[in-house]
Amino acid sequence: MHWIDTHCHLDAPELRDWDAAARRRARDAGMALCVIPAVAASNFGAVRDRAHAFGDAYALGIHPMCTPGADDGDLARLEADLRAGLADDPRLVAVGEIGIDYFVPGLDDAHQQRIYRAQLRLARRFGLPVLLHTRRSVDRVLQHLRQLSAAGPSAGAGPAWRGIAHAFTGSLQQARAFIDLGFKLGFGGAVTFDRATHLRRMVAELPLDALVLETDAPDIPPRWVYRTAEARAGGLPQGVNTPAEVPRIAEVVAELRGMPVAELAGATTRNAVAAMPRIGALL
Repeated sequence: MHWIDTHCHLDAPELRDWDAAARRRARDAGMALCVIPAVAASNFGAVRDRAHAFGDAYALGIHPMCTPGADDGDLARLEADLRAGLADDPRLVAVGEIGIDYFVPGLDDAHQQRIYRAQLRLARRFGLPVLLHTRRSVDRVLQHLRQLSAAGPSAGAGPAWRGIAHAFTGSLQQARAFIDLGFKLGFGGAVTFDRATHLRRMVAELPLDALVLETDAPDIPPRWVYRTAEARAGGLPQGVNTPAEVPRIAEVVAELRGMPVAELAGATTRNAVAAMPRIGALL
């Protein structure tokens, strides 16, 4: 079985011990490919270097939580790096991580929407998929997608959009709205918690061809990696979430859906390639 982690931040400080040897062990366990999204212009080089060092893929974009420090110069840098990557680097597979965040207080709403929309325009201009951040912002994220798809076609053929609504936690109706626009939905560690009843029900009920797997490493650890505040206070260290957790997360998803794990592996790999076609050549 082969797996794709469609969203992991392998350049994060918490993953400094995730080296080439660890990546080889994960590959031996079936982790065929990781997609490493950028969060700011300042880490474009880091995600690119990490992807090349590990034989993985990367995306370039400005995360909504990084928009306070982002300006038109960063957007110009993104445009230039996307153009160069499309010409010379097959490991560049998407624009991301981009979107809107209504969970973190203090973000300038107008500014983050402007940065998000500008990046959507770049994705359409270059015919690239997008990796979307939708925390408490699904309807607003969808609004911009619909407006821009109505304004005209993107470069290349295919659905209105391609990409992934990462770490999806919206409603079933919102999930269907993304699917109708051409997106896949990313699920990871959160679905492993018994108390996540809404999320687990969605994973069980959504069409199989809409699902992809992710870790968002080092964030959103699965149940067996997570440590409660009480446990940490008692001296138990917080576990580190890595892409190596994908196969075990997949076992939970397969059980919720009542299907063989091998079938899920094949389906989610196909779905990831459909969401980000450039990764097909890397597998």
